[in-house]
Amino acid sequence: MLGFTEEVFLVLIVIEFILGNLVNSFIGLVNGSHWFKSKKMSLSDFIITVLALFRIFLLWIIFIDGLIIVFSYHTHDSGITMQLIDALWTFTNHFSIWLISCLGVFYCLKIASFSHPTFLWLKWRASRVVVGMLWGALLLSCICTVSLMNEFQIYSVLSGSRGTSNVTEYFRLKTREYNLMHVLGNLWKLPPLIVSLAAYFLLLLSLGKHTQQMQQYSISSRDQSTEAHRRAMRIIFSFLFLFLIYFLCFLVLSFSRFLPATKIARIIGVVIAMSYFAGDSFILILCNNKLKRTFVSMLPHECGHLKPGSKGPFAP
Repeated sequence: MLGFTEEVFLVLIVIEFILGNLVNSFIGLVNGSHWFKSKKMSLSDFIITVLALFRIFLLWIIFIDGLIIVFSYHTHDSGITMQLIDALWTFTNHFSIWLISCLGVFYCLKIASFSHPTFLWLKWRASRVVVGMLWGALLLSCICTVSLMNEFQIYSVLSGSRGTSNVTEYFRLKTREYNLMHVLGNLWKLPPLIVSLAAYFLLLLSLGKHTQQMQQYSISSRDQSTEAHRRAMRIIFSFLFLFLIYFLCFLVLSFSRFLPATKIARIIGVVIAMSYFAGDSFILILCNNKLKRTFVSMLPHECGHLKPGSKGPFAP
């Protein structure tokens, strides 16, 4: 018999699972059909498409994990199935975070304007820089997943030693080692977070300066170009806010085993993670001219308050 909390949690993750799959499938189908017709795809569209596919995979992983929390919580931290889920989650989640960082760097180099020689050098080689980041992200994601396998080995030792009474000190040492490796394993997520924060900060700084300059020379503060930059800044703030919330949720999921209310912490983390995959992907649709135009054309005429021909702030 499920409790009230489990029932609400089950309803939420089912709704978020459906919405997340619809939004990310829409991105994949639109970009995929455009690539099939034109036989070419921009780097930003490629990153967004791969990100959408990885998020669909992540939604399935988290959804299965959520079902295990609801219906079989006592087996959540044990068994080969959970080890497989953790390995798949680690690789796809880590690479997805790096994809977001690569997209932020690409937007920053393409849109931001600074006179520093280093920034200009990177701006002229934006595509090469981002492609290099993608290959590096793939390598780091594999290394991060391999490091998780070492955690599995230590966890197996702990599980086998838990019932014995003559290895108490050995059990304590291995527990400390496992906890330390688990905490240090989360440091793999700091580089993409730092890169994303730096890229979006520079982008906001550049857009803010450009908006001020346009306001000084524009007769009307409601100038169309000024409004476009303001809209871009609001979208970037939304990206940053959702990205930081997701990292907070990821920390809750990672350290949930050390919290008193472990099950509640995991439930909250799963709900936030699944809502992020849907919400952030929807913002990506609003940022992309082709995706937004297709999305608006599918809406009823009364709901299509956004003009199909209007360009998104990050339109390629």
